[in-house]
Amino acid sequence: MILYPAIDLKDGQAVRLLRGDMNKSTVFNDDPAAQAEAFVSAGCDWLHLVDLNGAFAGQPVNGEAVRAILDRCKVPAQLGGGIRDMATIEMWLERGLARVILGTVAVEKPELVREAARSFPGQIAVGIDARGGKVATKGWAEETDVEAADLARSFEDAGVAAIIYTDINRDGAMQGPNVDATADLARAVSMPVIASGGVSSLEDLIALRDCGVSLNGAISGRALYDGALDLSQALAILSEDHDMRRADADA
Repeated sequence: MILYPAIDLKDGQAVRLLRGDMNKSTVFNDDPAAQAEAFVSAGCDWLHLVDLNGAFAGQPVNGEAVRAILDRCKVPAQLGGGIRDMATIEMWLERGLARVILGTVAVEKPELVREAARSFPGQIAVGIDARGGKVATKGWAEETDVEAADLARSFEDAGVAAIIYTDINRDGAMQGPNVDATADLARAVSMPVIASGGVSSLEDLIALRDCGVSLNGAISGRALYDGALDLSQALAILSEDHDMRRADADA
C-alpha cells in the first residue's frame, strides 16, 4: 500500500484545511517545493498535490507552486483541483505530472473523464469526495444527490488509473479515516482505490491495510505536518508488509 504525502496549495503556500473549509486553513510551509523535497528525502514514492484555489476557480491557480515541485522532485506526483478540460489535462501531463485527478468533471462531464482515460492510459484518476456518502463538487462547496459508489461504478469500464475516495468530514480533523466506507467502495469496483481523509496515525494505516480488501494506498497530510505520523516510520512499516506479502506469495 502506497503512502501519498499530501501538499494542499492555497495562495502559493502549503496548507491544510479543516473538513474542506477554506476559511479554516493552517499554513505549514511558505515554500511548497521545499516541503515536497522533505517528503522525498524521507523516502516517499509519490506526492499528492491539490490546487485548492483552483478547485473553486475551476482553473489552475497555484501553477507556479506545482511547477516548482515538479522541477525539484523526481518522484511521480498526482494533482487535483481546477482541472476541467482536455487542454489543462494535456498541459499538466506534458509538464511532468504522472497523474491528473478529475473530480468535479466526473459528475458534470463524465464523457471528458472517459476521453482523457482513453487518450492518456494510466494517467487519469477520479477523485470522489463525499459527505455522508453523497458526492460534493467544486472544492467541496456544492453537494449533489450522487452516491459515491454509484459514481465510482459508472467509470468501471473507462480505464481510469484509480479512484481517490475522500470522506470530507474526516479530512484534516485527525479523527481517523472512514475505513468501512472506503472498504465498501473498494469492494464495489475493480479499480484501484486510494483512501483519503483523516489518516492520522500508524494505527489508521494498519486499519486501512487490513480492512479486508486491497487498497492501492492512503493519503495523509496534517498528521505528517503535525508529527502525529512519522513518514519514514510509516513507509518502513508499509514496505516491510509488502516484502512479507511478496515472500508469502513466492513461497
